[in-house]
Amino acid sequence: MSRVNPTPEQRKFDEGRLMQVLVAPIVSEKATMVGDKSNAVTFKVLQDATKPEIKAAVELMFKVEVKGVSVVNTKGKAKRFGKSNGRRDNVRKAYVMLKPGQELNLAGEAA
Repeated sequence: MSRVNPTPEQRKFDEGRLMQVLVAPIVSEKATMVGDKSNAVTFKVLQDATKPEIKAAVELMFKVEVKGVSVVNTKGKAKRFGKSNGRRDNVRKAYVMLKPGQELNLAGEAA
């Protein structure tokens, strides 16, 4: 008997799911300031991603130790595109705090 919707505990360590949880890193002025102040990295994540999933995904993909995860849901703004009304997508951001001594280099440049 197969389950259609696995519980978060069952899918938490499903590697295929973890590879999809992190959508993109957020590189902005605010994200950089937060990173410098509290050793945190900001990611855009899936709408239904849980904090344990995000933590497991970052630890799996970047081989670092995570101290904690904070999540923010940002509603998309209503915008006009010429004559028609449109709407930006809702965004779920994860601020991932790394343990002291851990570092995550998203720039990809050799130090």
